[in-house]
Parts: sequence; structure tokens; C-alpha cells
Amino acid sequence: MSFYTADLCDANTEEAQIARPIFTNYGGALTCKGPMKTIKLNEHNADLVSMLQEDGQGHIAVVDVNGDYCAVVGENLMKFASKNNWAGIVINGYVRDIHVTKTIPLALFALGTCPYKSPNKASAKRGVELVFGGLAFREGEYLYGDEDGIVVFKNGQA
Repeated sequence: MSFYTADLCDANTEEAQIARPIFTNYGGALTCKGPMKTIKLNEHNADLVSMLQEDGQGHIAVVDVNGDYCAVVGENLMKFASKNNWAGIVINGYVRDIHVTKTIPLALFALGTCPYKSPNKASAKRGVELVFGGLAFREGEYLYGDEDGIVVFKNGQA
């Protein structure tokens, strides 16, 4: 590991934005770091599928589903993200298929698990500011996640 969020916070007290400790990592990688790409969903994950099929170029997908109790990422989306160079995924929502997602070498931070996938069809908004977990997530800013938590900076720190 090339960073620890605790060390980043200690060294950058004024700049560090720290997410509340509400996320658990359900991925196979313990850490992730990189610039963020944001997407706001209304339960349905079709636009997230499209996004994760693009070249992630080391970005972290930050997804807001308003904490709705339905899974928006599972085995298939994790495989897309891993194959397409995403550094990680952070979700204000739920995931499923964790028996598989934990074997894919990508961090997957979420509120919890849920076996249900919503049938609701609704379009998403990409590149928007997302506010959850006690802070704002802005496209292009940097996110660092590890076993201690998630930290966001306007610019890369480590």
C-alpha cells in the first residue's frame, strides 16, 4: 500500500474531508485512490453499467442512490470496472454478490448488502456534485479509501 488515510489526515488536517464511518469494503482490494467520476442514480443501474464499460483511466466511480435499499453493483459491474481500469467504486447504496465481489481486485465501498435489484427504470445524471456521508464528492477531486475510511481532497495528496 502506498498510503494510509490516517497519515494523509495527519499531514493535511486543513484540506482533508473525511467521510462518516458508514462504508464497508466489499471488494477484493483493500485500498483505492484516484480522481473521482460521479453519477447520481434513481435505483436503476443501466447508466452505471455504461459508465463502468468505459475506460476508467484509474478513476473512482462515486455513485449516489440516496441510500435506497436495492443493490446497484454486483459481480457483473465489478468485473466491468476491473477490466476497464477503474480504481474503485464508492456507493451511497447497496451491493450484492459479495461472495464474488470480494475476489475481484478492486475496492468496493458501500453501505451494506441487499439481494434485491430494482426493476425501476430511470435515467441518471453524470458529473454532478454528490453529497452524502458527511461531505461533498466532486468530479475530478481525489478520493483515498482504505480500512480506516474514506478521505477526499481537492488535489491528489499521495
